[in-house]
Amino acid sequence: MKSIRYCALLAVVALCNLVSISAQDRPNRGNFDPAQFRERMMARVRETMEVKDDGEWKLISDRVSKVMDAQRDVRQGGNMGMMFRRPQGDQNGGDGGNGGNRRRGGGGPGRFGGEPSPEAEALNKALESKASNDDVKAALAKYRESRKAKQEKLTKAQEDLKKVLSGRQEAAAVSMGLLD
Repeated sequence: MKSIRYCALLAVVALCNLVSISAQDRPNRGNFDPAQFRERMMARVRETMEVKDDGEWKLISDRVSKVMDAQRDVRQGGNMGMMFRRPQGDQNGGDGGNGGNRRRGGGGPGRFGGEPSPEAEALNKALESKASNDDVKAALAKYRESRKAKQEKLTKAQEDLKKVLSGRQEAAAVSMGLLD
């Protein structure tokens, strides 16, 4: 019996040491700074596009930022909050088992780093409240209209970026996912 306890204690100590070593290898893992991340990302874009001139980079970086922002808006359009939504009345009490807080659910604002659009929220609310078909159709039409406007904004931002890029830079932008 003592040897089992001793082995278990050794296993716990070994596990603690592994966790400690792992945490030391990644000291900033829990301190995510979006501004620093974006700065590194922009530096990587500049390097990949081989932009040496600061004036040229200013023009390009402004447009790259607009494309990135528009891409984020299109991605966050609200569908992530609804993708993993459990139907009302499921086995966990009808709210996905999380007290109405989608941040813990599997979707929603906290899960992928953004807030869903008001149109997505309205559509989600219509579905959750079992609104009439006409109300759901109206909310769906507004949601689709919002998504279409965001996609058009992205397309315009991408076109504006293309105008200032060389052929090589455009190819780099496509390979990085900035352009289609």
